[in-house]
Amino acid sequence: MKAAEQGDASAQFNLGVAYDNGDGVLQDYSKAHMWYNLAAAKGAENAGKNRDSIAKEMTSEQIAEAQKMAREWMEKHKEK
Repeated sequence: MKAAEQGDASAQFNLGVAYDNGDGVLQDYSKAHMWYNLAAAKGAENAGKNRDSIAKEMTSEQIAEAQKMAREWMEKHKEK
């Protein structure tokens, strides 16, 4: 979690997998989508594919919330 919060794409991808599968955390597709989206933006292999795959299991409201969380995360963690 700490490495993902610090912007490590591999850690973000792995956290997406954890939320996707409920591995060590409560399963949460919105959080999984958010972390996959952040990892994909940094070029993590398969992150975009996983994000798109999980989106098929989500409502449009869940996807919108995940995208909002990703935007807010990116704004909060802007590199200066």
